[in-house]
Amino acid sequence: MDPEALSKAFVEHYYSTFDTNRGGLGGLYQETSMLSFEGEKIQGGTAIVNKLTSLPFQQCKHNITTVDFQPSGPAGGMLVFVSGNLQLAGEQHALKFSQMFHLMPTPQGSFYVQNDIFRLNYA
Repeated sequence: MDPEALSKAFVEHYYSTFDTNRGGLGGLYQETSMLSFEGEKIQGGTAIVNKLTSLPFQQCKHNITTVDFQPSGPAGGMLVFVSGNLQLAGEQHALKFSQMFHLMPTPQGSFYVQNDIFRLNYA
C-alpha cells in the first residue's frame, strides 16, 4: 500500500473507531507503545486504552482538516500528523486538536501505533 493510502486509511479507521467504540482501539497498540495525551505519558496498549475509555465524555465526533505523512526510517515506519476539530456531545463549540502517530510495521504485514501524541490547540 502506498504511504498516502496507508495514512488516510489509518486515520479513517482510527477516528471512526474512537468516535464509536474507543475500546476497539486496543488492537492498534502494543505493550511498547506510548501515548502522550495533553502532556501525560502512558505506556502499553492496555494502559492507553484505559486512558482513552476513561476520558470524561461518552460521545464525540472528529472532523479531520489535514493529514500529513512521511515515511520513517528503513524499518518501513510512517509518521502521520492530523489536525482537525473535536465536537463533544452537548457542546456548542468544537475543540481544535492536533495528533501525531508513529506507525510501525508488524511481521504480519499490518501496522501498529508505536507513538501517539495528542494536544488540544487553544487560541
